[in-house]
Amino acid sequence: MVEENFLVGRGVADVTGEPAGVGMLGYGRADQRTEGIHTRLRARAFVIAEPAPGAARRVLLVIAELPLIFESLRRAVLDRLATQYGDTYTEANMMLTATHTHCGPGGYSHHLLYNTTTGGFRPATFAAIVDGICEAVERAHADVAPAGLVLTQGELHDASANRSRPAFERNPAADRGHFPDGIDPLVTVLRIERAGQPVGAITWFAVHNTSMTNRNRLISSDNKGYAAYHWERHTHGQDYRSPEPPGWVAAFAQTNAGDLSPNLNLRPGSGPTDDEFENTRLIGLRQYACAEALCSADGEPLPGGVDHRLTTVRLSEVTVRPEFTGDGRAHRTGGPAVGAAALAGSEEDGPAFPGFHEGRNRFWDALSTRVFYRLSARLRDAQAPKALVFSARRLNRVRPVVAEHAPLQLLRIGSLYLVGVPAEVSIVAGLRLRRAVAAAAGAELDRVLVAGYSNGYLHYLTTPEEYDSQQYEGGSTLFGRWELPAVTQMVTELAGALAGGRPIPAGESPPRLAGLARFGGRPGRTAAIRTEGPDARRGEVLRQPRSRYRAGERVSAVFLAAHPNNDLRRGDSYLEVQCAEPGGGWRAVADDGDWCTRFHWAPGGKRGRWSGTATITWDIPDGTQGHFRLRYLGDAVDPDGSRRAVSGTTAEFQVTDPAPASSVTSARRPRTVRRSGSSAR
Repeated sequence: MVEENFLVGRGVADVTGEPAGVGMLGYGRADQRTEGIHTRLRARAFVIAEPAPGAARRVLLVIAELPLIFESLRRAVLDRLATQYGDTYTEANMMLTATHTHCGPGGYSHHLLYNTTTGGFRPATFAAIVDGICEAVERAHADVAPAGLVLTQGELHDASANRSRPAFERNPAADRGHFPDGIDPLVTVLRIERAGQPVGAITWFAVHNTSMTNRNRLISSDNKGYAAYHWERHTHGQDYRSPEPPGWVAAFAQTNAGDLSPNLNLRPGSGPTDDEFENTRLIGLRQYACAEALCSADGEPLPGGVDHRLTTVRLSEVTVRPEFTGDGRAHRTGGPAVGAAALAGSEEDGPAFPGFHEGRNRFWDALSTRVFYRLSARLRDAQAPKALVFSARRLNRVRPVVAEHAPLQLLRIGSLYLVGVPAEVSIVAGLRLRRAVAAAAGAELDRVLVAGYSNGYLHYLTTPEEYDSQQYEGGSTLFGRWELPAVTQMVTELAGALAGGRPIPAGESPPRLAGLARFGGRPGRTAAIRTEGPDARRGEVLRQPRSRYRAGERVSAVFLAAHPNNDLRRGDSYLEVQCAEPGGGWRAVADDGDWCTRFHWAPGGKRGRWSGTATITWDIPDGTQGHFRLRYLGDAVDPDGSRRAVSGTTAEFQVTDPAPASSVTSARRPRTVRRSGSSAR
């Protein structure tokens, strides 16, 4: 039995925002607005502490199925936790990280750029995310108990592809040789054990969470969310709506996924199949199968002890010392500037604005070379050869457009080190950060992971060599060619301070911003939306399902529905699939958080401002038989402002002739099940 030399708590909660009419965040398309739910979004929190009496050291790791983490969100969570727990959880020991789905509602940033496609700031979505994250932390805090931690590592080779090979190939041979296939196949699983029994796992693997394309309009946690859902719901029977503590918690976190796509054919929605939903499931299953195999194998019990360091740096004003620049000279980072390649988007995952290209952009290249860089040698040294389109720093002087402060964090859990970076880090940039921390902390390279998408968002982080190629990732490296050397310099100092038991200056705190950013639309409503029509019709079934189905078929029904943004039903559901019990009564067997269901909202009435319809579908799982019905659940707001629950139920239908039960064997096992603890990458 593994020695229980830690105190560990686990918690899961719903963070799903508005499912109707809100711009999704990630692809940057104003026409990609939420129209319902395929899978709900969840946050998973882990408290890991030292067991010694009176020990103050603990870390809080939150993996949220969100597009991005912003300073606005982090600050709201910290403020809420401070009112409940005092200084137990702080910006130094809490790592808040995103899985980076591109199919979640946006509008929860206090920086203008990220609300341009969402109809402005969305208070309801912001509140749902903050409430859900804090609820997950509360549950983890209450769940703290003695536990042991076991680390196992392996490789997964068929769940990612390098989407930026021209940039990757510019790196030195020693760096490219570390990734012979152009991907980072490392899978790291941290198993949590109590009384000799596994009760949860955190898995880190580098791949973009973009199997769902920018054509999708249903909220989705994408491939990493499916991996977690499958392990918790299908393998361990997790009931997300139950108030009971979870028996098993499985989080799938990001690392240096900046240039890695799940679209194996390097086209949006292509690979392994040409169906984005099936791709999401398969890439998720491959991550799950690899993690489950590693979790079942013998691993390295972690020694006790946790520690943490954090500093915040204004990334637009860093002097990088010669030992970090690579050319023997000091350089300075520049203010955030967006390149033409950034506006092109990633052609492999989802192009953005027409007229812009990855690589060369003749007009913008010429303008930058002949005007911008000729007028300012400092700008040229920081940003060339980026084809500049606009300076976000100049816009920041008028209104906060993008963040400039980078919270850089280092957590130690036993012999595992997590480098928290608020950016999308390429695999070679991640390798250089890991090497720097390993050398400064005296750690094994494989025991150092880059936790990208953590504590904020500053776009991409590429090597100087990759930056020169000006692919999408380089054009999105806002602070210029020397951004990675600047971050490397800072995390080296973090690692040295942690290894030496020394404090480190907290740095310059970012300004507190209000959540009133508007652009291209009104801020999201805080008041509920009224519905219209006779009371008796709300919840009416407009289209009934057939009377008989077979397993494997899709059931569909249409209801007259209240606007779903009236109540986000966080921790609950807009639908239920109910099964008839032998002794009478009905039992819910699926809801809107399940993979097999879809909730689709279509507005109606005065340009969609009032009532509409809800289409509920259920893909009948193999092996299902019995009598079922579909149930719609919503909340109406009458003209006088009163709120009422509304519902509707279909006629009963029968499922017969079930097909043979399927298994998860289609999820390929990792080619290398386990890596030696002494190997270095």
